[in-house]
Amino acid sequence: MKKVVILGCENSHADTFLNLIRTGNYPEIEVVGVYSDDRAAAEKLNATFGVAVMDSFDQAVGQVDGVMVTARHGDNHLKYAAPYIPSGVPMFMDKPVTVKEAEAVAMMEAMKAAGVKVTGGSSCRHIAEVETLKAEHEANVGGKTVGGFVRAPISLKNEYGDFYFYAEHLVDILMEIYGWHPERVTAFRKGEKITAIFHYADFDVTGLYVDGNYTYFAERQSSEGVHGEILDVTGASPCFRLEFEAFYDLLLGGEQKVTYVDFIAPVFAMNAICRSLESGKTEKLTEYDVK
Repeated sequence: MKKVVILGCENSHADTFLNLIRTGNYPEIEVVGVYSDDRAAAEKLNATFGVAVMDSFDQAVGQVDGVMVTARHGDNHLKYAAPYIPSGVPMFMDKPVTVKEAEAVAMMEAMKAAGVKVTGGSSCRHIAEVETLKAEHEANVGGKTVGGFVRAPISLKNEYGDFYFYAEHLVDILMEIYGWHPERVTAFRKGEKITAIFHYADFDVTGLYVDGNYTYFAERQSSEGVHGEILDVTGASPCFRLEFEAFYDLLLGGEQKVTYVDFIAPVFAMNAICRSLESGKTEKLTEYDVK
């Protein structure tokens, strides 16, 4: 039996994962505790799923085989994960992986040194249409990629980091399809909308954030045509199960599917967007390496 804790359980991910474990085919997993700074959120899960409420986020160090960090505020992710990293257990890190660039590098360097296998980010990485567009881009279906467009929701004012709370969804969709390391970003805001243009070496991809509307859309433009459609990110979408199963695979000894450098790349894209919004200029993404 693989013992797991869920840290930061204020959002729907904790409910979704617990429900999957209860109703799905995952007999090897036992969630032995949940923690949230908002204790009422943890107690709600106790009432629904019978899972124990932890008094502190580091209470289970040395007692578990895996950790799922699902806190709504990205600034809590490293704090919650840090005590468990030296034990080398697999981890799921929800979006945003973290908010600060320096913390992202520190987190991944510590994970790499301890042999922690990690997965997570936005569940939108696992949407079937996103994977199709990625494969078509890599195979030059319809000719080489000449551009693209991604639309996703944003929450510009909230208690969980404002822009950063929701921003990784669009970034992960776009970078999953076109590559994790664009060179530069140009961003501007008009009312409740933010446009961010991701500049790759041979093409640009435009991202559109819209506050208050939950439409997701992705499009790839090739030299011979246009390929794209609205994305299903409802509760019925299999992307949530697929992101859980990516963690489940690590628990059972599977290999990490993304490099440490690529895993934290969205943090640098989000920060570049914010710098561009402030400066009014095109901003280069901060260069980094995980040693």
